[in-house]
Order: sequence, then C-alpha cells, then structure tokens
Amino acid sequence: MAASFYPPISPGLQSRARFAQSSLSGLSNVRFGVRAQTPDFPGRASCNGNVEFHQGLTLSRKFKGKPTRRRVSMMCVATPQVLYRNPDEGTWQWVDLWNALYRDRIIFIGQEIDEEFSNQLLATMLYLESVDDSRKLYLYINGPGGDLTPCLAIYDTMQSIKNPVCTHCVGYAYHLSGFLLAAGEKGKRSSMPLSRIALSSPGGAARGQAADIRNEADELLRIRDYLFKELAEKTGHPVEKIYSDLSRVKRFGSQEALEYGLIDHIVRPSSLHDGKSSPLHSWS
Repeated sequence: MAASFYPPISPGLQSRARFAQSSLSGLSNVRFGVRAQTPDFPGRASCNGNVEFHQGLTLSRKFKGKPTRRRVSMMCVATPQVLYRNPDEGTWQWVDLWNALYRDRIIFIGQEIDEEFSNQLLATMLYLESVDDSRKLYLYINGPGGDLTPCLAIYDTMQSIKNPVCTHCVGYAYHLSGFLLAAGEKGKRSSMPLSRIALSSPGGAARGQAADIRNEADELLRIRDYLFKELAEKTGHPVEKIYSDLSRVKRFGSQEALEYGLIDHIVRPSSLHDGKSSPLHSWS
C-alpha cells in the first residue's frame, strides 16, 4: 500500500504523550505506556507491534531544530486496534475497536443481520444487562436489515431487558432495521440529519408442498400483525394507518421520521444549537 505522510505533532500533543508514557512507566510488562498483549512464553510478554507504529505518529522528529515530516507505511488490518484505559486498573491496553465500544455499552449494527451476527448482539446485550441492569445501552444502526427471525430476536430482547436501549441511526436503517430504530426507549431515539429510513411489511420465501407454503404465509401475516401493532404503539398512530402506509415500502428522511414518530430528535452539530450540546451527548 502506498505510504502516507503526516505533519509534525503539535507540542501540546507531544506533552500529553510524554505524560501518558511517564505515568505508566512503573507497570510490569509495559512498553511505551502500553500493556503488552502478545504472550511470548510463560512469565514474559512481547509488546504489540502496533505500539511502535503509534509511537511514530505521536512523537515527531526534528532536523537542525526544525520539525520534519515522517513517512509511515500503513498496513491493511481486519479490525482496527485502539487504546483503551481500564477504569478499574487505570492502565492502558490495545483492544479491537468493537471490544472498546462494548466496554462503553455501545452496540453497532453495520451489516445485514444474520443468525451469527444476531447471536453476537444478543449475547452482548444479555452480558451488559448482567453487569449492570440500570445503565443505558446505545444501539447505533447503519444497515439494510436482514433475516426475519434474527431481527425479531433482537427486537424482543430489546423489549425484555431491564436496561433502557437508546437507538441512533448514523446512515440508513432499512426494513427491519427501521423497526429496531423505532423500538428504542421513548425519548432516546435519534438519527443524523442526512440519515434515511425505510419500512416495509416483513417478507420471506417458502418452498415445498402447498400446505407448507400456506403455513409459511400464515406465519408471515402473524409476524406482520405483531410488528405493525408494536409500531403503532411506538409512533402513536392508529394501526390502520400503519397498514395503509406500509402496504408498500415507505421511505423517510430524518425530518419525516421525526414527524412520523419513528425517532424523537435529530442530532445536529453543536454550532446549530448556539453552543449547546447535541441531544446525542445528553444521553450520558
């Protein structure tokens, strides 16, 4: 991959990096202020290779008293690694991005929902509830929906756990993802200004004998009735209006979704609020 060039780091950032390094220098198995993650052999650990990369980004070089740009080679990685500070131990360690989000009670839906992905989300929500059933969970949605049964499992789990689930659409929420967005805690559902939302009647495919196809169709109608009734309660509309509106795919912009009752507010930059924090920041 082509090399990238980075400007010198500001003096303020350099001082913060030196402070973080010095504050953690007394820990065992620590290099550059970061806990070693890769075991070498029993009783010893080798430093994560990403440490040197970020050390190069953090500390700038000077030539004849003048700061110089440094060339850094970027490598493709499957999952980004980020620094996370353990609140209990006060130490820093490298963890994958999704792990860091889970520790902050943030769950991200960024793909089509299948059985495997649904099981991961369910296990995460149940685990976070077991840790603390009073703190909020934050569900970020940017996906096309997915298979019917896995999406219904997520929907029912959101309704059954004790934690309030705050939902936020960061890109688009189509089909069953739109139902998950509307299923969040009332008053804690939001989207970005340019987000798109689409709702439709649940569908599926059936094969086999005529009796099997008829049973599958009856099951789809039962699920449709259940979801439409739930959506009517979430939005405050009569269930007859839901049936009429979702007889075909209905699309919403963020303002239209707000007026329809799918979300409760639109998250905008703080500059549009005359210096006030956005509704997203008020979740904490």
